[in-house]
Amino acid sequence: MTEKQIEELLKDYHWMVNSVRVMRENLQEAGGKLTAQYGIEAAMPKAQGGSSDPVYTEVARRSKHFKTIEGYENKIKMIQKHIHIIQDTRKKEVLHWILGGKGYSWIARHMGLSHTHIKRFFSSIAKKISKDVQDVQKCI
Repeated sequence: MTEKQIEELLKDYHWMVNSVRVMRENLQEAGGKLTAQYGIEAAMPKAQGGSSDPVYTEVARRSKHFKTIEGYENKIKMIQKHIHIIQDTRKKEVLHWILGGKGYSWIARHMGLSHTHIKRFFSSIAKKISKDVQDVQKCI
């Protein structure tokens, strides 16, 4: 993966973790609106081109969510596998807050550093992780 792709994954990490949690919770609930309609709703025209079977529709919807969850989980695991290479204390701190969803300005204020210094740390982190990912892929 390129350095830019790693940067995007690091920035997206926080919301991907939250999305996986929320999607899993939603998939645990029973599907809604799976009962037959009565009265005037039963006589109304139905949409064309889709399945009228509500169970099939729910299974298809859940299948798409499972694939989305799996994609997010693979990205999350990839980042988790490679964060151990960051050894510098300050860089670890920056990485911790980035993965927690904090922005550069917040981190800079928290650490008492400049915004550009945090950007340099972040770029260095992404470069190291990208190199580690490429090294691991070469070995496979």
